[in-house]
Amino acid sequence: MILIVNGPNLNMLGKRPKEIYGNFSYQDLLKLIEDWSEKNKIKTEVFQSNFEGEIINRLQKMDFDGLIINAGAYTHYSYAIKDALEIIDVPKIELHISNIYKREEFRKKSVIAPVCDGQITGLGLDGYILALEYLKKIIGKR
Repeated sequence: MILIVNGPNLNMLGKRPKEIYGNFSYQDLLKLIEDWSEKNKIKTEVFQSNFEGEIINRLQKMDFDGLIINAGAYTHYSYAIKDALEIIDVPKIELHISNIYKREEFRKKSVIAPVCDGQITGLGLDGYILALEYLKKIIGKR
């Protein structure tokens, strides 16, 4: 199973600045992932929370074979999420819908990047599909 964790404010896609996040809604993202899962016959779970502790609690269940995490603003300062990710021994992809390197200075630093296997940034919802395809390939080799 591939777990997709979305952090704070990602549930507000469609209401956030369209020039940064695009015109799609959170429901569009969920549908995209659901369609991919059905087509590829791979179980996925999407978890979203605006609360750091809930994200950590979900990660600590460690009941998944691969992880995609869009930690939102927690990317830039949550050492607690970084520490939780560090002990998880599955392939982990950090993902951002917008290009964090073209945004405010504080967004250019990811404290979780060093404990993830890779990072996808700035490709919109397509980034989720790329991450899913990568994990499908990697998990299949295990």
